[in-house]
Amino acid sequence: MNVWLQITDTAGAVLVLLGAAICLLGVIGMLKLPDVLSRSHAATKPQSLGMLIVLAGVALRLRSGMDLATLALIGFFQLMTGPVAAHLVARSAYRTGQIDHSELLFDELDEQLTEESR
Repeated sequence: MNVWLQITDTAGAVLVLLGAAICLLGVIGMLKLPDVLSRSHAATKPQSLGMLIVLAGVALRLRSGMDLATLALIGFFQLMTGPVAAHLVARSAYRTGQIDHSELLFDELDEQLTEESR
């Protein structure tokens, strides 16, 4: 076996384990954090980073052109949909009154909602 192939396989395995650990930290944050906004933050930031690192590790392992294109599409669509879904969940939680307004540093949405109701 070529030495470079062995190095890329090892690096791919390390990246997959590192990405899985980051995703695990995001899941623990989703379970332990107290409010919706903190949980939505934990659902998107570490999950997106962990998923990209896992995809990079898998790409180092597979090395085929079609596989790399598929992994790039997976990464693209995950990055487009994950943060948007978390934003919509947080916004709907805000609109339904499940957010503690005293914990917010800035509340720009309140101004927009009061202008819409006029």
